Amino acid sequence: MVHFDSAIHSIFIDGEWRSAVSNQTEPVYNPATLKTITEVAYGGQKETNEAVQAAKRAFADWSRLSPRKRSNILYKASEYMLEDVDRLGTILTMEQGKPLKEAKGEVKGAAGFLRWYAEEANRVYGEWIPSSNTRNRLLVIPQPVGVVGAITPWNFPASMITRKIGPALAAGCTVILKPAPETPLSAIEIIKIMEKAGMPKGVVNLVTGNAEEIGQEFLSNKDVRMITFTGSTAVGKYLMRESAEHVKKVSLELGGHAPIIVFDDADLDVAAELTLGSKFRNSGQTCICANRVYVQRSIWEPFQQKLIEKIKELQPGNGLEDGTTMGPLINQQAVEKVKDHYDDATSKGAEVLYTGKTQKDDLQGYFYPPTVLGNVNDDMKVMNEETFGPIIPIQPFDEEETAINWANDTDYGLAAYIFTEGYRRSVRVSEQLDYGIVGINEVFPARAEAPFGGVKQSGIGKEGGHYGIEEFVEHKYIASSV
Repeated sequence: MVHFDSAIHSIFIDGEWRSAVSNQTEPVYNPATLKTITEVAYGGQKETNEAVQAAKRAFADWSRLSPRKRSNILYKASEYMLEDVDRLGTILTMEQGKPLKEAKGEVKGAAGFLRWYAEEANRVYGEWIPSSNTRNRLLVIPQPVGVVGAITPWNFPASMITRKIGPALAAGCTVILKPAPETPLSAIEIIKIMEKAGMPKGVVNLVTGNAEEIGQEFLSNKDVRMITFTGSTAVGKYLMRESAEHVKKVSLELGGHAPIIVFDDADLDVAAELTLGSKFRNSGQTCICANRVYVQRSIWEPFQQKLIEKIKELQPGNGLEDGTTMGPLINQQAVEKVKDHYDDATSKGAEVLYTGKTQKDDLQGYFYPPTVLGNVNDDMKVMNEETFGPIIPIQPFDEEETAINWANDTDYGLAAYIFTEGYRRSVRVSEQLDYGIVGINEVFPARAEAPFGGVKQSGIGKEGGHYGIEEFVEHKYIASSV
């Protein structure tokens, strides 16, 4: 077990750890036990402004540093993370709740983003353009955007940080990180690793505390040239509107409502196993997890039976305990939202096909039982809104076209999944699905080397791959006469 002081300095500005100006703190709870882990500094507008100024000062030297030198620091940070997986995973589980195995996997993934962008730092290319006038030389050069405000969520408190700050730093930007108030401890540890790896003062800064004040400073301060955010669509829309004042660049990874389509030629064991993995990983608290499952009618019964049998094997509990395969929800609000979706569906005629164990008797955390609903329809919230919890509605369909239309009938467009053994069908359907990410017999698409992002109201921009670093670069055109 990792032990913390009763209160820790969690604000990092210009290379120094400090408390908030007000000396205020806020507690960090373990959602499985409801016990306080520690308290962190509760900063706000003043601390954020200081962090922006530090990042602005540091930008001149960091942006001019050779890509290879920036790469070396990120590579070291990646190695330090991998060397400390057990401790970092334990901290992540304590503050977020997910099973320790999942937490360690996330830490390794977070290190993978740093490693990828350590390599990608050396591959941000420009372009010579052949001119129609032989006396002209036309050149396009990539340059870092500038100071970046990064706002990260609580559901993946390590990997969402490195997926943002990794490419930003590799491109030559400087960063102020604002982590979710529920999970600041992973952020603190990552910044400490950056410090240990030799990151110059002011290049990376961290402010915990008042989300409204921190966000408002990002928006109103003209020295913040870009905001990168992962979170709800409602907040993403607000950031877009308010960023217009200074025409800031924005990169937004927002909500999802992912469908799974199971066709009659699917391997049902694979489909059931991966549907389980998609929906109940992190207790359903992922933006790309299954929210609706459409099953071709001829395989409706066997698929349903296989899925429920696998769900029965889930073991909810404290993520630090051996055997736990599903942790708690993040807070009481999350529990109430899931319950609201359940009550809404059952009041409108949904059939409860299965509901499992909540948690062990000795736990008082934010648990909700894994639940399967049938006889669902489009009037229900579970079929229209992101539940972000362990309820899975399944609905039969007859024709391929019907399933595609149902899947696309949403304002969201982050991820969608299909299960089929037919090559032609897999290509045909994936091309018709109006989503930024499509998985074919695959429900864990996030990779450091691949682009991640949605369409419609699921966001703007991509994270991952060479696309991810391009978000933090402006292309300057230089025309000269010789």
